Amino acid sequence: MQRRELLRRLAAAGATPWLASLALASEPDNWQAEFDAADAPWKLGFVTPAADLPEAEAAVRGRFPDAVAGTLYRVGPAGHDLGGERYHHWFDGDGMVQRLAIEGTRVRHQGRYVQTPKRVAEVRAGRRLTEAFGTVPPGVEPPTSADAINVANTSVLPMAGEVLALWEGGSATRIDARTLDTLGLKTWRADLAGMPFSAHPKMDPDGTVWNFGVGSSQGLLALYEIAPEGALRRAAVVPVDNVPMVHDFAVTERHLVFLMPPLVYDGKAKAPGITFLDAHVWRPELGMRVLVVDKKDWNRRQTLMLPAGFLFHVGNAWEERRADGTRIHIDYVRSDNADSVFTTNRELMRGRRVRSTEPHLTVATLDLGSGKATQQVLPLDAEFPRIDPRRVGLRHRRVLHATQVTKERPGFAAIAYTDVETGRSQRFVYGPQAMVEEHVFVPDGRGAGWILGTVLDLAQKKTVLSCFAADRLADGPVARAVLPRALPLGLHGVFVRA
Repeated sequence: MQRRELLRRLAAAGATPWLASLALASEPDNWQAEFDAADAPWKLGFVTPAADLPEAEAAVRGRFPDAVAGTLYRVGPAGHDLGGERYHHWFDGDGMVQRLAIEGTRVRHQGRYVQTPKRVAEVRAGRRLTEAFGTVPPGVEPPTSADAINVANTSVLPMAGEVLALWEGGSATRIDARTLDTLGLKTWRADLAGMPFSAHPKMDPDGTVWNFGVGSSQGLLALYEIAPEGALRRAAVVPVDNVPMVHDFAVTERHLVFLMPPLVYDGKAKAPGITFLDAHVWRPELGMRVLVVDKKDWNRRQTLMLPAGFLFHVGNAWEERRADGTRIHIDYVRSDNADSVFTTNRELMRGRRVRSTEPHLTVATLDLGSGKATQQVLPLDAEFPRIDPRRVGLRHRRVLHATQVTKERPGFAAIAYTDVETGRSQRFVYGPQAMVEEHVFVPDGRGAGWILGTVLDLAQKKTVLSCFAADRLADGPVARAVLPRALPLGLHGVFVRA
């Protein structure tokens, strides 16, 4: 193990943080040089675009169906280096929003950095000014607030004619849906300014939006209910002991469901030179706590237990009302531990491929009457689960996800559409030179629907947008658009119909 990584882990375990921080500060930072020297072709997905990407036409083969006439918005970390210094974690990069406008045989792309206060100040200074989620650059000051380090790089939410660029620890950022101009931070209510607003809000079939935020240093979980037109209905905080790193959640008709891995924040470990990430400790003895909150009365809460494990993403949840009580069924992507966030997603920034435990699609059942929870881990490696958006919180059968972990490079080589009740799955393999990004399901009232998503094609050194018939995924794309450039690998997106 690299000495630097060993020191970080010692600090994260609570072993003399100040000593570890002094040792880390004394080591030269050569991550940018290591990345530049790496000969891995896949590092193309982690190169920093020097500027915004102006609108450009893609080369289209086939025709995109009428049901996908609209815009696919995506966002992800893109600004990985500045002033010769490179971030030490993929999740740290300044966010760039991608806009792919789709109309039949025409696809136009535009990409723009989100002009957060952080990015504006740092670009003006020509260097990093504050610490990030997984990096403490040399000579920076501690953050004055969560929004002082807000990178708006994780997901997007269309709302009230705008697009919100979402992060984890602070405010959403308003984006003009057409021009991608940054319009400023979103404040839901004056007393909620700067409160954490997570990157995975859920939308009920009636348009109600639910979200949460984790206040790690305060041991609090913030809850939000937002009307379809974008007005805040309710917001409150609930206390959580041993508050964990929670990235995603689920909703049912009557409940909010939080799977809480045993990666918990330890304020004692957060010392100068120690990142926010490394102030989290892995405590498997806590198990995977499952917090179930009544939608109507947030004071009505119940905790169940699953075996210890780690997750980033949830697919969907639905509830079954029985004579002996309510059962909630929830599918998520489970890993045995959190190595991916501590090591794998760090080493990318040096152009290194470090494998971690493979994530698998998992289906859990929560019996609210007995208080018992069980789960089945399916033999399918998976990430980025998505469903038909009309079925959020309702009974569903199929989950769309990336699959086929590759040995030669990070990420996945295929997408799959899996029946979580039978385990049967259809898939399309992009091939050995493709790095698969998240795909989304687009409903079509006249048929089975469509699957839409992007890959980074390393052979062409370009990003490709593909569209599949959902019931004939294995047949391959019905339309494909080759962009004139390679986009930085992103995280999440959403389709907005024209």
